[in-house]
Amino acid sequence: MVDLTLLGTGGGMPMPNRFLSAILLTYRGRKILVDCGEGTQVSMRMCNSGFKSIDVICITHIHGDHIIGLPGLLGTIGNSGRQEKIIIIGPKGITEAVNGLRVIVPYLPYEIEVIENPKKEIYIDNEHIKNDIVISTLEVDHSAPCIGYNFYIKRKPKFNVEKAIENNVPKFLWNTLQNGESVLHNNILYEPHLVKGDDRKGIKINIITDSRPTEEMVDFIRESDYFICEGTYGLDEDLPKAIKNKHMTFKEAATLARCGNVKKLLLTHFSTAMDDPLIYEENAKNIFKHTIIGYDRFFDIVNFVWFVEKY
Repeated sequence: MVDLTLLGTGGGMPMPNRFLSAILLTYRGRKILVDCGEGTQVSMRMCNSGFKSIDVICITHIHGDHIIGLPGLLGTIGNSGRQEKIIIIGPKGITEAVNGLRVIVPYLPYEIEVIENPKKEIYIDNEHIKNDIVISTLEVDHSAPCIGYNFYIKRKPKFNVEKAIENNVPKFLWNTLQNGESVLHNNILYEPHLVKGDDRKGIKINIITDSRPTEEMVDFIRESDYFICEGTYGLDEDLPKAIKNKHMTFKEAATLARCGNVKKLLLTHFSTAMDDPLIYEENAKNIFKHTIIGYDRFFDIVNFVWFVEKY
C-alpha cells in the first residue's frame, strides 16, 4: 500500500490555512516528495513525518511556489543524519536551479543525483526498495518547462507452491526467492521465477500540476488509481484566466479524469482568490463524481486491492 499526503495545496503564495505545493508518497516507510513549496517542512512536522527517509524529490517545474522550500529541506535532511544518496528529478533547468539553491546549503552529508527532463522510465533501486517503484514523466503545457509524473508501484506475484515443488526448489529457499533474490545452492542457481506465479496489477498514481489540459495527458493518466491534478480555478467563468496563465479549471481537470477513466481525482493547487474550494465542488463532480477537494494534510491510503478512504 501507499500512503498519500497533501502537504500543501496552495498556488502562488502561502495563505494562513494553506501552504504551497507539496505531495508526499510513502511506501514501505520510504518517501517520495513531489514539489517543495514554502511550508513543506512545517506541514511534515504537523503530520509527524520524518525527513531522513526521503529518497526521491520530484519537482514539476521551477516556479517559486513549487521549489523554494527545497534548500531548507535539504539542510534538515542532512541534520537528520542521512548519508544515503537522494535523487532529485525535474524538468529542463533543474540542475541549474538545484545548484543555485544549494548556495545556502553547500555542505551536505549525502550525495545528490539530479536527473533532468528524463525521457526513460526511472526505477527506484536502493537497499530499501528493489525496483518496486517506476517513475515516468510527461512534458506538459505551462509557462515554464514543466513535467507531470506517473508513479507505478509494482505488486509482487503470488507464491506458487505447485510451481516450487515442480521445480524441485528446497523449501528453506522459498521465502528468499519470493523476495526476489536468487540463491546458489549445491552448485544449482535457484531464481525467483521458479516459485512465483503470474504478475499482478500494481498501483498507479499520477500527478499533474500547473498546466493546460492536453490530449497526451489522457493516455498518460489512463486507468490511474489516483489522479492528483491542479484545480487553480473553480469557476467555469475563469477559463480565460486559466488559458492565459496556463492552468486548469475544476471542470477541465474533471474532464481529464473522466476521459482517462481514472478511479479517483484529487484536486489541489488552489488560487489565492479561492478561500474555500469546496464551494465549487459540484463544478467538478458534475463531470466526474469521484472527485475529492484536497486540503492541507489530507491523507489517504492507496491499497493494491482498492482504497481505504480517510477523507
